[in-house]
Amino acid sequence: MTSSTLLSAAPAPTAGTSAPTPAPETRTDLALADDLLTLLRTTTTEPRPDEQLEALTLAVAADLPVLLWGEPGIGKTAALTQLATSLDLPLTTVIASVHEPSDFSGLPIVGDDPAVQGVPMAPPQWAVELVRAGRGLLFLDELSTATPAVQAALLRVVLERKVGALQLPPGVRIVAAANPRASAADGWELSPPLANRFVHLHWVHDREVVVRGLGGVWPRAELPRLVPERLPEAAAFARRAVCGFLAARPTLIHRLPNTETRRGGAWPSPRSWDAALTLLAFGTAASVSREVLALLVRGAVGDGPGLELLAHLDRMELPDPESLLADPASAELPVRGDLRQAALDAVVAAVGTRPERERWEAAWAVLVRALETGAPDLLVAPATALAALRRDDWEVPETVERLTAVVGLARRAERSVGSAMAAEAERTAGARR
Repeated sequence: MTSSTLLSAAPAPTAGTSAPTPAPETRTDLALADDLLTLLRTTTTEPRPDEQLEALTLAVAADLPVLLWGEPGIGKTAALTQLATSLDLPLTTVIASVHEPSDFSGLPIVGDDPAVQGVPMAPPQWAVELVRAGRGLLFLDELSTATPAVQAALLRVVLERKVGALQLPPGVRIVAAANPRASAADGWELSPPLANRFVHLHWVHDREVVVRGLGGVWPRAELPRLVPERLPEAAAFARRAVCGFLAARPTLIHRLPNTETRRGGAWPSPRSWDAALTLLAFGTAASVSREVLALLVRGAVGDGPGLELLAHLDRMELPDPESLLADPASAELPVRGDLRQAALDAVVAAVGTRPERERWEAAWAVLVRALETGAPDLLVAPATALAALRRDDWEVPETVERLTAVVGLARRAERSVGSAMAAEAERTAGARR
């Protein structure tokens, strides 16, 4: 029977009926597994405070190379992938430990007349693609397992953004990741020249971030919002802060650590102080928190010098005591308790340096202003010290009466706490006997 005969023999559909529906395509088990994996990998993001992610994003915005230190599996690569997606930057991942030095310094290509034209250094494909795209996030992974020769070849890539004879465009940002030597596979300490080119951030996991992320919602990385009007002020403040600090602490301009491990981290040099200045300007213009600024500054010049610079910033933020004495009624005192205490102590010290009745009375007015705008317990020490500066022929101003009850109450509270602690100590000692 021919095919035409089979077709003519088949019953034609009658009016009001439809052609038979073909059987649904049966999906394979592997296709269903892919569907499940797709569901598991589909996540979303939300704005959420994350200090280390904010520090990373600000350093990337400042176009400074960043090195994330963390134990294996802590989420460094995932954070970089999410960062690239949030910033809409193509991500190029290069595993430093599996490359040769020539992959970063370029491969020599002999031309027609090398004696005249020289031998150019051809860049690898990933560098060419970055130049073609004009922008991107270059992720140098497993940096601490790269050999010293590879680390040396990376010096120009990280600092000058050159791969062989190819110049990476300004739109390319560089972030690296490394494991501590103790947890790295055949790990090496970072060479001091390479380590000094990075802002070092120690990546740790946050329980709430991990739990919520595994539930499908990760924190969103966002570029810092720079206030245009604050840019000149931020640049001037950063220069004044760093230059003033180094003028007072010149021994910290360059200090190479004395151990190999510490040389592979953040340490102070003119190059890293320049990075700290840039981060301070960006942080000021974006009004980041002190915690984020501390991560960045310490990541640039090291813990000790970074903490000293932060303390110097606190002193810079203190109001001039002479300005406070000149206009006590409108005195603007710091909000933070330690800074407010330091400002009040400075006012008392200024009066002690030049004790005059008008200045002494103005200092009491400053303390009253502090009482009106802040916690009264901070006034006990400066009020006691200021009262001790009184000369016999100086009458006590009426404003002091407003402080007497507060100071007396604070002293009684201190005595009550001291008595309670003494009684508790005696009771404990008696129980032991």
